Amino acid sequence: MESQNQFSYWERSTFIDNADVIIIGSGLVGLSAALHLKKRDPALKVLVLERGFLPSGASTKNAGFACFGTVSEQLASLQHSSEEEVARLVNYKWRGLQRLRQNLGDTNIDFYQHGGYELFMDDETRSADEAIDQIPYLNKLLQQAIGSDEIYSVANNKIADFGFDKVSRIIYNPFEGQLHTGKMMRTLLQRVYDVGVLVLNSCSVMAIEQQAKGVHLITSQGNFKTGKVILATNAFANQLFPGLKVIPGRGQVLVTKPIPGLKLQGTYHFNEGYYYFRNIEGRVLFGGGRNLDFAAEATWDFGHTEKVKEKLTTYLNEVILPGQNAEIDYWWSGIMGFGDDITPIVKMVEPNVFCAVRCNGMGVAMGSLVGEEVADLALSSL
Repeated sequence: MESQNQFSYWERSTFIDNADVIIIGSGLVGLSAALHLKKRDPALKVLVLERGFLPSGASTKNAGFACFGTVSEQLASLQHSSEEEVARLVNYKWRGLQRLRQNLGDTNIDFYQHGGYELFMDDETRSADEAIDQIPYLNKLLQQAIGSDEIYSVANNKIADFGFDKVSRIIYNPFEGQLHTGKMMRTLLQRVYDVGVLVLNSCSVMAIEQQAKGVHLITSQGNFKTGKVILATNAFANQLFPGLKVIPGRGQVLVTKPIPGLKLQGTYHFNEGYYYFRNIEGRVLFGGGRNLDFAAEATWDFGHTEKVKEKLTTYLNEVILPGQNAEIDYWWSGIMGFGDDITPIVKMVEPNVFCAVRCNGMGVAMGSLVGEEVADLALSSL
């Protein structure tokens, strides 16, 4: 291979051929795995390969919600999962958020626990009342998961305070927080640099091959060899291992220009979490709409659809900031990984190759622990 021969002796011996573990994907899960590997064994040579200029997928493109699920989302999960499984996953997300804060520091990631709100529209009074009726049950079910039985409560008095229109009910959760996604990832990158992890960008992995002496990665930049591989590409996992049951889900997001006198503070969800918004530096960040056309949004392609853009814009100007005709400053999209099972996939997919994927849109909450879990799995086989 010509590109293989273009590396100098220095490049091959220093960057290419000396990794004990190669992690594919420099998002939250991949970097958390790298950090944990070095904490467990500082002598390990850990290399991270990233296909993009910045982390592809959702780690630098998410909405920065530090949350573990609304009442409607918990009730939806209980339709196809046991009480024990739902409570276990809430605890996993809660512990994941605490680990993220512990690893990075609240100040470094602009973490604020202003609480979260679930909104119900005027035409959703029946589902709102059903959700409200289930609050005592959920608070009891999740008490041990987060250490409190005062998780969800009715906060209809906040509707006028926030200036919403067409909203009939609000449920409040004081334990939800928000953070700055960019600062989170930059701080995490700095943490892995500090412990000697090497991250190489613009390097797409096209195939993983088992060899007599370790594992070889065929990439856009040439071949790499290593002892262990961790796949942390979430929604893109099927591109290398089609048998993994991970369905991509595109999330489209907007950020307004600064809004004078903005009343919002905290995180907000409605329509079973398919729409979400928050304050960010005097602006409104608003995303969602994947449920308008699941098939169209089950894609690896970044971009936007007019159907979702129109719906987000309508909600923005009629419900969130009624009558203000807010100007939109940014549009982008991120690709998340979903599946029928609400639990992430952390396992060995073939000898010396491990995966940590399918965070079901909760990567901020789960990513730190998912990364640590796959790192421990890889270490146990060293």
